[in-house]
Parts: sequence; structure tokens; C-alpha cells
Amino acid sequence: MNLIDRAKRILLQPRETWHTIEAEAADVAGLYTRYLMVLAAIPAVCGFIGMSLVGTGAFGISVRVPLVAGLVNMVVSYVLSLVGVFVLALIVDALAPTFGGQKNSIQALKLAVYASTAALLGGVFTLLPALAVLGLLAALYSVYLLYTGLPVLMRNAPEKTLAYTAVVLVAAIVMGVVIGAVASLVLPGSALLGGAPAVSISTPGGKLAIDTAGLEAAGQKMEEAARQMEQAQKNQDPAALAAATGNAAAAAAGMLGGGQAIAAQSLKAALPEQLADMARMGFDVQDGAALGLPTSQASAHYSNGQREARLEITDMGGLGQVAMLAMGVQGEREDQDSAEKTWQEGGRTLHQSYQKDGSRAEFKAVLKNGILVSIDADQMDIRAVRGLMSQVNLSALEGLQRKGKS
Repeated sequence: MNLIDRAKRILLQPRETWHTIEAEAADVAGLYTRYLMVLAAIPAVCGFIGMSLVGTGAFGISVRVPLVAGLVNMVVSYVLSLVGVFVLALIVDALAPTFGGQKNSIQALKLAVYASTAALLGGVFTLLPALAVLGLLAALYSVYLLYTGLPVLMRNAPEKTLAYTAVVLVAAIVMGVVIGAVASLVLPGSALLGGAPAVSISTPGGKLAIDTAGLEAAGQKMEEAARQMEQAQKNQDPAALAAATGNAAAAAAGMLGGGQAIAAQSLKAALPEQLADMARMGFDVQDGAALGLPTSQASAHYSNGQREARLEITDMGGLGQVAMLAMGVQGEREDQDSAEKTWQEGGRTLHQSYQKDGSRAEFKAVLKNGILVSIDADQMDIRAVRGLMSQVNLSALEGLQRKGKS
């Protein structure tokens, strides 16, 4: 049964579908690569689009998460959702005997994965932040799916299902807080951003390539991390549990694939010495890493004493593979003071935004190979800024190749 059919059936016919799932052979890698990883991308990517491209606001004030921060948050939420579902399965399995059920780690993982379907699909509402509250209703339906699946997969006493569900939810909330704390230690914010300044980027374009062999290998690492987590839980060893959770997060991050980032020095070569009549006043070149996935960037500041512009070129490496899921977004909006537009052209994703009084303008391009290029300027209109972009050799950047995963 394919992913779409399974999702439809678990949502529309949960009681019957749980019996089908209970009888199916499954493993960790298959549940992740063929189902969970796809659905988990929905809230992560839609949240990125909603908060970083669409934005939220009221009374004439619009707020957006900076795009590079949005990308990093997207990947963090994606990875933690993969780990969170796995931890939920551990909780379900550990509590089974308490409620007259049978411990079975793979059945518990099936339950956690498929019960999450409604909540993950509900992530589509984050495309429009004003509708994000509707995602809570979808999450409540996932609670119902959990309730209907427990007695089938974990074989607990039916009369104890409500209590079982309630305890699992409470434990999951507590564990979610613990995972967040562990993640903040294992994956500190400074490491996520590589110590780099904020970067303004657009939704990536190009094709999304998934390395199936890499996913299977990452799935095996996830299984090993699972055994470590279970052993740490049995031994009541918080340090070992934290380490195992970090290994699980690293394995989940590895599922994103994408190869190494292009060397920052190669990106630097595309920074012109001059843009229009503005000289390059300085540059910043950095190689970094986010969640173990390489990233690189080169940026430069230009000025003629009256006008200023900033050019940034970023390669997100493996991050770009997830970001490219957002490539299809297009649209435009305008009010009396400003305008913006996102569109596809020649295989690239382009985005422009500007103030109509000419006080600020920004133009961004996501190239066919996923490299992100952005120019923003003060005291310049959008036509002039687009002219600046024409002085950057985008074709040469598109010709750069990434190395395979190390």
C-alpha cells in the first residue's frame, strides 16, 4: 500500500486500518524512509514558507522570520520530529505492561508513526500563520488515532485504553521538554548557524534528489541509536540516554543527504570587486555546519558613500535538499508602501521585495543547483538592484559541483 492510500485509510478508517497495520511486517528504516520522513517534511517546510515568506502580522505590521533562520529552524523541527516520534514509540512500549499490554518495539513504532499522520498533515495550515491554530485540531485527531490503535497494536486491556492514552500523552509532553533540552546541548544554536551573520535567502529551486541507499544506512544508524536509548532507559542512565538521543538526532539528520557544501572560497570567487559605481568595502567567507550538514557562504559589502548594498552567496549543502521541497511557492502582494513577488524563471526561483519610495530593495535567486544568492540595498529601487544581480555570474555559480557525502 502506498503512502497516500495508507494516510487516507488511517484517517478515514482507523479501526480497520490498525488491524491491517498490526499484521504487517515492518522495520525502523522502512517506516521512516517510506512514510514518516515524507510526512514530517510537511509541517517543517510549510512552517518555513508561512513564517519566512508569507509572514504574520496585524494592524499593518508584518513580521517574518529571517530566511536563513527559517531554513535552520525548518531542519531542526524536521529532525526533532523524526526523533520525537521514535521517543514516543519508546514511551508506548515501556508503558504497555502497566496497562495489561505486551511490549513490542516495532509495533509501538508503527503506532507512533501512523498515529502522527493527522498531526503531520495538519502542518499544511502553517502555510498561512493565521490558520496555524487549525493544526491543533489535526493534532487532536492524532490523539484519537493513538487511542484507537493502542489496544490493537499493544494489546492492552480495552478498559485501560483511555488511561493508557492519557499517560502516554503526559509522558510524551515531558519527554518532549527533555528532548528539547538535550537538543540545545547536543545541537547548540551557535553551531547551527556556524557563527555566521543572518543570511537572507529565497525558497530553493531545482530538483529534490533523495539518496535511497543513504536513507537505508541512516535507518540502520537509527535502529542502533534505538537500542542504545532502550538500554540507557533500562539502566536509568541519563547521560547515556542523552548521548543516545544525540546519536538518533545525528542519524535523522543524516537522512537529509545532499552531499558536502561547495567550498566557501569557490563562492568568494563570484563576489565582484565592484557593483555599479559601488566598490567592495569588505567581505566575509565562512565554512560552517548545521546539524552535521555542511554549509558555506561568502558575502560582501559595497558602498559609494551614498548608497550601500550587500551581496550574499550561500550553499546549504544537505540543508538545501530539504529546502528544495519549498521550491514550488509562487505569489505576489502589494500595498501602498511596498510590494513583493516570488516566481519561477529559467529553472530558478526568484524573489523581489521593495519599498515604493526607493528606500530599500532586495532581490534573491535560488539557482538550479540550490545555491542561494541575495542582494539588498538602501536608497535604491528594485530595478537598480536587479541590475546589480546581473553583474553576478550566476551561470558560473550554477556550474559549481558538490562533492558526495564524506
